[in-house]
Amino acid sequence: MGLCLSTTKVTGSSSNNHHHKNNGAAGGGGGGVAGGVKASATGAAAKNKQSSSADNNNNHYNTNEKRMSRKQQPEQQKQVKLKGKQSSRRGSGAIPCGKRTDFGYDKEFNKRYTIGKLLGHGQFGYTYVATDKENGDRVAVKRIDKGKMLLPVAVEDVKREVKILRQLAGHENVVHFINAFEDDSYVYIVMELCEGGELLDRILAKKDSRYSEKDAAVIVRQMLKVAAECHLHGLVHRDMKPENFLFKSTKEDSVLKATDFGLSDFIKPGKKFHDIVGSAYYVAPEVLQRKSGPESDVWSIGVITYILLCGRRPFWDKTEDGIFKEVLRNKPDFRRKPWPTISNSAKDFIRKLLVKDPRARLTAAQALSHPWVREGGDASEIPIDISVLKNMRQFVKYSRLKQFALRALASTLGEEELADLKDQFDAIDVDKNGSISLEEMRQALAKDLPWKLKESRVLEILQAIDCNTDGLVDFSEFVAAALHVHQLQEHNSEKWEERSQAAFDKFDIDGDGYITPDELRMHTGLRGSIDPLLEEADIDRDGKISLSEFRKLLRTASMGSTNLPSPSGHRNSRRV
Repeated sequence: MGLCLSTTKVTGSSSNNHHHKNNGAAGGGGGGVAGGVKASATGAAAKNKQSSSADNNNNHYNTNEKRMSRKQQPEQQKQVKLKGKQSSRRGSGAIPCGKRTDFGYDKEFNKRYTIGKLLGHGQFGYTYVATDKENGDRVAVKRIDKGKMLLPVAVEDVKREVKILRQLAGHENVVHFINAFEDDSYVYIVMELCEGGELLDRILAKKDSRYSEKDAAVIVRQMLKVAAECHLHGLVHRDMKPENFLFKSTKEDSVLKATDFGLSDFIKPGKKFHDIVGSAYYVAPEVLQRKSGPESDVWSIGVITYILLCGRRPFWDKTEDGIFKEVLRNKPDFRRKPWPTISNSAKDFIRKLLVKDPRARLTAAQALSHPWVREGGDASEIPIDISVLKNMRQFVKYSRLKQFALRALASTLGEEELADLKDQFDAIDVDKNGSISLEEMRQALAKDLPWKLKESRVLEILQAIDCNTDGLVDFSEFVAAALHVHQLQEHNSEKWEERSQAAFDKFDIDGDGYITPDELRMHTGLRGSIDPLLEEADIDRDGKISLSEFRKLLRTASMGSTNLPSPSGHRNSRRV
C-alpha cells in the first residue's frame, strides 16, 4: 500500500479514535437500494480529523438530513450546522492519496459485474444497480472515486466502512456486504440490492392507511437489533434515523435493513467520543456535550419511535441552536393528539429511551426486552389516528421543492451577478479551501467585515440546509442559501422575471408552461409519491405548477426552514 503523507493542518478534538466522517449520502438519489455513496467516504479530505471517531437528501446511497460538522469548538456546539460532507482542498496539485493507495481489494470488478442504471449519487461517487455476470443476480454497487480521496483520512474512511460492513455481515437487519473491489480509478463496494423503499414512505403507502402501534414496534425492534449488534462489536452507529433504513423487498413482511454506516465508528470500552456528529433531530444530549458512546444510538431510536407514533419530532425548533436547547433541557410532549390514545406501554418505552442521562438510559439489549417492543408484546393493534399519517407525509417531504427551486434559481445567475457574493464568500473562507466552516464564520464576524449582509443573515446562510448535506458550505451552497435574503428582494425587477422564468424552465421540460408530476419527478430524481412536493406549490389544485405558482414558492422560500420548519413540516432529512 502506498504511503500517503499530507501537509494539511488537521484540527479537532482528541478522543478514542483518530478519524472524522462526513455526512453523506450512502446511497443513491434513487429510492430503495442499500448502499450509496457517502460524501464522507471520499470527501473527508478537508474535515476535522483528530476527532474522537469516525466520522446517506433523499438518497440512501445519497442523503439529505444534514449531518453535524465536527469542526466545532465546545462552546459552538449549539450553533453548529449539522452536516457531514467533507470538502476537498483546492489547488495543491498533488496526486490524491486515493490514487496512490492499494486498498488490497479484489481487482476484477469488471469481470464479475456489469454496471446498470444509476440509483443515486453523492458528491464523490455514485451508486448503481449491477448484474453478476455469472448468475444474473442484481446487486447495489457504490463506486467511489479515488481521485476524490485527497488526504489519508479519506482513504481510512473507505477502509473503515468496508471493515464495518464485513464485521456486521450476516445480521438479518444489516444490508448484506458482498465484496469490495478496486481498480486504478475507483473503489467498488458491492452490497445486496434493497428495493422495498424507505421506511416512512413504506408506512405512508400502507393500504387503507392502517398503521398501528404493533407495526411501529416491529420496525423499532429491528432497529434495536442493529444497534445491539453494533454495540456487541464495539461499534457505535452514530446516525440512527429513518432515512438510513430500507426494506429489502416490497413484500408485506419484508425485513428492514440498515444501509448507511458512514458515520459509524469503533469505540473502546470506557472511552467516549468527543466530537459532534449525527443528524440534528436525532442527536443525543451527550453528543452535544462531547462525551458520547453507544447510548446515543438508543436515544436516536427513541426519537424515531416518537415520530413513528405521532408524526412529529419530540424536540423541535426553527434553528439548530434551538433544537439543541430543546434536546438538552426539555422533555417530549405526550399531551397533544394522538398521545392520549397511545398506550401507556408505548409512552413508557419512549421515556426510558429518551432519558437525558445516558447512564440511566436503557441499553439496546435491555430495550429489546421491554413489553411494548418485544415479540408477542403488548403493542396495540388498533390503527393510529389518520392525522399521524398526514403529519408523517409532511415530515418526509416538506421543503424539498423549495430547496430544488432555490438551487435552480441560483444556477441562472451569471458571473457578474455573483461577483458580490463571491467576494463575501472569499472574505469568509480564510483558509481558501473552497468551503466555510463555522469557526471561519465566527472569526469573520469578529473582524467586522463591511459586508452588505447583516450578521444574523450570514449566520442564517451558514446554518442553511442543502441537499449535499455537509458540515461545510461551498460556494454553490452559499449562493443558493443567500438568494432568499440577498436576491429575492428584487422579485419585482426585470431580472427577477428573467431568472425565475429560467429556473422554471429547468423543471418544465416539454415547455408547455406547467410543471407536471412526471417533470417534477424527473428533475428531482425522487421516487415514490410526488404529491407532497406538488401540494406545496400547486395553489389552485389543478395537479400541476404554473409559473406564477412557482414564483410564489420562490418568494416564500427560506433555506432556514428547510430543516423541518414546523411540527407538521418537512423531514429532517433532515440530515443535519
